[in-house]
Amino acid sequence: MFSHIMLGANDVDASKAFYDATLGALGARAGSVDPKGRAFYMHNGGIFMLSKPLDGQPACHANGGTIGFAATSPEMVDAWHAAGLAHGGTAIEDPPGIRENAFGALYLAYLRDPAGNKVCAMYRVPKEG
Repeated sequence: MFSHIMLGANDVDASKAFYDATLGALGARAGSVDPKGRAFYMHNGGIFMLSKPLDGQPACHANGGTIGFAATSPEMVDAWHAAGLAHGGTAIEDPPGIRENAFGALYLAYLRDPAGNKVCAMYRVPKEG
């Protein structure tokens, strides 16, 4: 459904350090930076980018928006969360753990990145039986 996701960042270097660590915990390589100063990540067919806003205005987070990154285990979600906290992220909502919803059991962790964007890592817990 999506071709890519681009987030604004006032300090691309600080945001890149955060995403190098958190996306690295999910198995992605460190982002590369193009001549315009934008950071790019490619992993499992997805493209994620960071850029200073092109209109010259300050970057701001989307109130009510969340970007979720897929993980393959609860341990990977925990590693993502720890890496984010160690690289400028802020813990938000409940601690990492299982949440039950209409989609079944999900193991989730939430952070705010250095620019204030709400991001999460999610592992879908297999149904038993």
